[in-house]
Amino acid sequence: MNIDVIFRIAAVGLLVAVLDQVLARAGKSEYSVLLTLSGLLAALLLLLPYLSQLFRSLRTLFDL
Repeated sequence: MNIDVIFRIAAVGLLVAVLDQVLARAGKSEYSVLLTLSGLLAALLLLLPYLSQLFRSLRTLFDL
């Protein structure tokens, strides 16, 4: 895993955290929840190739 993927996920997390606080203080808590869920989805999409590689390695390891 490259270190840049970790930095990208951290950047998404920081951006979501800041925007979440702004929306929460503005009284838009429902948008805040949607933003948090979309941030989680974005982080999972960044990890998707690595998760796929992990599952392929596990399949090979256990001969499934």
